[in-house]
Amino acid sequence: MTSKGHIVGYGLFISVWACLLVLTGITIWVAGLHLGNFSTFAAMLIATLKASLVLWFFMHLKYEPPVFKVMALATIATLTVIVLMTFTDIWFR
Repeated sequence: MTSKGHIVGYGLFISVWACLLVLTGITIWVAGLHLGNFSTFAAMLIATLKASLVLWFFMHLKYEPPVFKVMALATIATLTVIVLMTFTDIWFR
């Protein structure tokens, strides 16, 4: 049985790495803004973007069959609901 492969150039990986560096800089900048309750939301949003880049490109989810993409989204959606329920419980105590 042969496996289908894909070849990805170094330029793509360098571009994604540069985006991750920029998003890390934005995370640090936003942390210094003292946005109150929105600081956590902003940090989680930026972390979600960075995790999406890692999943999509470095873990090659982009090149996987749709069933893997759906399962990854279902897992992320479940984790999102759990985190939101936890934050909601803490915010409204």
